[in-house]
Amino acid sequence: MQPFGLQEWIHKFEEGEGSRAIKIAAAILLFLALAVFWNVREFKNFNNAEAMDNAQLARNIAEGKGFTTRFIRPLSISILQRQQGADAQVLENPHPDLANPPVYPLFIAGLMKILPFEYEIPSGQSFLRYQPELLIAVANQLLFLGVVLFTFRIALRLFDSGVAWTSAMALTGTQLLWDFSTSGLPSFLLMLLLLAIVWGMIVIEQASRPAEPGGDETTASKPAGAGKILGLSAFIGILLGIGALTRYSFAFLAIPVLLFIGFTAGTRKGAAVAIATLLMLACMAPWLVRNYQISGTLFGISGYAVFDQTVVFPANRMERSMPASLDIEFNKVGPSELMRKLLLNSHQIITNDLPRVGGNWLIAFFLVSLLVPFRNPSLVRLKAFLGGTLLLLLVVQALGRTWHSSPDSIITTENLLMLMLPFMAIYGVAMFYILLDQIAFPFVQLRTLTIAGFILALSLPLVITFLPPRVFPVAYPPYYPPHIQLVSSWVEPDELMMSDMPWGVAWYGRRDCVWTTLDTGASQPSDFFAIHDYQRPIHGLYLTPLTMDAKLLSQIIKGREGAWSRFVLDSMLKTNVPTGFPLKHAPRGFLPEQLFLSDRQRWNEKK
Repeated sequence: MQPFGLQEWIHKFEEGEGSRAIKIAAAILLFLALAVFWNVREFKNFNNAEAMDNAQLARNIAEGKGFTTRFIRPLSISILQRQQGADAQVLENPHPDLANPPVYPLFIAGLMKILPFEYEIPSGQSFLRYQPELLIAVANQLLFLGVVLFTFRIALRLFDSGVAWTSAMALTGTQLLWDFSTSGLPSFLLMLLLLAIVWGMIVIEQASRPAEPGGDETTASKPAGAGKILGLSAFIGILLGIGALTRYSFAFLAIPVLLFIGFTAGTRKGAAVAIATLLMLACMAPWLVRNYQISGTLFGISGYAVFDQTVVFPANRMERSMPASLDIEFNKVGPSELMRKLLLNSHQIITNDLPRVGGNWLIAFFLVSLLVPFRNPSLVRLKAFLGGTLLLLLVVQALGRTWHSSPDSIITTENLLMLMLPFMAIYGVAMFYILLDQIAFPFVQLRTLTIAGFILALSLPLVITFLPPRVFPVAYPPYYPPHIQLVSSWVEPDELMMSDMPWGVAWYGRRDCVWTTLDTGASQPSDFFAIHDYQRPIHGLYLTPLTMDAKLLSQIIKGREGAWSRFVLDSMLKTNVPTGFPLKHAPRGFLPEQLFLSDRQRWNEKK
C-alpha cells in the first residue's frame, strides 16, 4: 500500500471523507460558541423545584450521604410511618429520598466529584449567577450537543445529507431547547437515551429485512446477523432501564419499542424481545427493591402521581398531606376522577403543549409527514412507531401531570412530548424537502437561499431572544440564593426548618427543610405539631412570595393550601403569632415579601 501524497491528502479534505469531518468539527465549534453566548446573555438561575431537588440530592450523594434528601415532604413522612409504624420517629436519621429515580442525580454527583463546585456565595458581593448551576447547565449543553450529533447521524442514515444538516441546524436554533439546557432538568439525558434506542431499532429493522426485494421472511435474519440483532436488543433493553431510572414514566416507552422489535426482528423476534425485556427489568430491579424495602412502594411518591391534580388533591396538596391512612385517602380518587384528569389534561396538551413542543412551527411539517407514503420500509415503520409513541406519551403525560406542570410553562420533566423533538425535526425537515423538490427554481442559488430562509424562520425566536433587553439572571421572585443562604445560616446544620420552598432551602441553604403542612398548628391535632412535637423540633419557619403573594379569594380564603397565608395575615393584624405557636421571633425588614420566624433571635447571635 503506497503512502498518501500531498495531492491525495488535499483531495481527501476537500471532497473525500475528511471534508465531512471538517464540516462537523466546524459545526461543533459554532455550537459551543453559541452556548457561550447564551450563557453570557440568557443564563438564568434555577426556577424549577425539580432541578433544585435533583441538585441537592446529587450533592448528598457526592458527599457520601447516599440517596438522602434535605427536601422533606410530609407525604414521605406518612409513607415511612406506614412502613415502620405509626409511632416511628422517621426524621431522626437522614431522610431517604422517595421522589426521584437515581440516574440523573448520580450524573450530577459525578460532575460534583470532578469539577470545582462552589456552593457558598461570598457575602458583600453583587450576585448574578450561582456557579454550581452554571456548571450543571454547561454539562446539559454538552448533552444537547450529543442530541444534535445523534439526530444528524440518524437523519443521514434515513434520508440524505441535506435533511441531516438542516435537522441539526433546526434543533440548534430552537430556543426552547436552550431554555431547557439551563433549567437543570434531565430532559437532554432522556432525549439522548431515546435517540440511541431508536438508532438500535433502525439497525435491527434494516438488518432483518430480506436481502433481495423478492426475498421471504426466512432469509431476513441470517446466522451472521443473529448475534448483531440480539446484541442490539440487549443494548436497547439496558437503555430502556437506564431511561426508566432517569424518569419513571420513560418505562412506558418499552411498549412501542418492544412492539417495533417484535414486528421487525424477523425469526429472532421472540429472543430479541425477551432479551430487551429481561435486561430492562434487571437494570430497574435493584432500585425498585430499595424503594420497596424503605417505603413499601416500588416507585415511592412518584407512584402516586396519577392521583395528583384531581379534585381530591388539587395544586400541591398531595405531597403536603400527612394522612393517617394513605389507602383511605387515595381510595377517594375513583375512576371517574382519573378519567376527568385524563380528559382535561389531554385537552390542555393538545391545544397548548403540543403546538409549543418545538418552540416553532416545525411541528406542522412533522404532522403532515405522518400522512406521506414513504417508499423506504424503514421510514414507514419508524413513522408508525413515532405516531403510536406520540399518542402513548400524550396519555401518560396527561395522567402523570402533577403540581410541577404549569399552564404557563412547558419547561418540566413532565413534558414527555419534548422527547420526540429530534424525530419531529427529522421528519418535518424531510417534509420540507419533499415540498421543495416540487418547485422548479430558475437558478440553484435560490434553492439554497430558500433553505437558509427556512432555517432562519425556525430560529427566529432564538434570534429575537438575543436582542435587547437582556434577561435578568436571578429568578426572583421567589428565589434569591444569597438571601436563602443567609436565612438558613441562622439555623444549625443539624436543626430542622419548615418552608414553602423547601427545595430552595435544601439546595442553597443546605439545611433539612420540611414542606409547609396543610395546617399551621392553630388547632389541635395538627400536622405541624405532629412533626414539631413527635418527630423533630422545627427551629425556623421561612415563608416567601409563594405564600405572601397568594391570591386572596381562591387561595387564601377558600383554599386549604392558603393556611399559612391566613396565618401571616392574622399575625400581622394582631402584631403577634397565634397563642401556642412555638416560633415567635422575627427579624426586621422581611415583611411584606417574606417572613422568618424562629424560637429565638438567632440573627443577633455571632456565628
